[in-house]
Amino acid sequence: MLLTIDVGNTQTVLGLFEGEEVIEHWRINTDSRRTADEIAVVLQGLVQQSPLLADSDISGIALCSTVPSVLHEMREMCRRYYGDVAAVIVEPGVKTGVPVRMDNPKEVGSDRIVNALAAIHLYGGPALVVDFGTATTFDAISAKGEYVGGAIAPGIEISVDALSRRGAQLHKVELVRPRSVIAKNTVEALQSGIIYGFAGQVDGIVDRMTEELTDSPDDVTVVATGGLAPLVLDEARSIDVFEPWLTLIGLRLIYERNISVSS
Repeated sequence: MLLTIDVGNTQTVLGLFEGEEVIEHWRINTDSRRTADEIAVVLQGLVQQSPLLADSDISGIALCSTVPSVLHEMREMCRRYYGDVAAVIVEPGVKTGVPVRMDNPKEVGSDRIVNALAAIHLYGGPALVVDFGTATTFDAISAKGEYVGGAIAPGIEISVDALSRRGAQLHKVELVRPRSVIAKNTVEALQSGIIYGFAGQVDGIVDRMTEELTDSPDDVTVVATGGLAPLVLDEARSIDVFEPWLTLIGLRLIYERNISVSS
């Protein structure tokens, strides 16, 4: 089985593939203080508690990370604990099959390229990927399957945390849909501003991007992913499909391309 690891700034998502299907998955906090040994303990604990598999079932590892310190420890973890398992780490030199049309391609986060590959594989181009994580990222893929650019906005949780810190009478609230947009109390007013505000942001940026990306905006598939995506899925009219395992699927594809090349 293939273990895929997506290390984000706030959370790390792990998934196990049997063929093309995700058969098990976990979400843990990203902790830059964890050593390779601690990461191995957490990983092996998750694997061993699953009734579907044993540690020995892992035959390959594919990972990407937006946190350099964690990437270093992940690399060491793979070397020390899974040295006999083929591992692909998404970094410069790894074959993705996605041309990056940016001023400096090395500036693009590896997870964004992985998402682009998965979107192309699943839906073809042109496409837009909206990833709701620590930041909300928007990535544009041309009809030729090229990564042509994107946008980065503060994520939902970042914005909520900042608002609660700077507003003396504003506190963190449960992020659920309020009874109406015009709220009758402070809690629902915050919920309304957050849920509908971010939905409006998504629709606004997607509309502008599709106009720049192609002369036929209806041809663009808008794919949402990320742990916070469900908060706005029902309110953002521009999203066509939600794929929670988009990054993991992209990691699987990259693993298959690179292992087949190396073998």
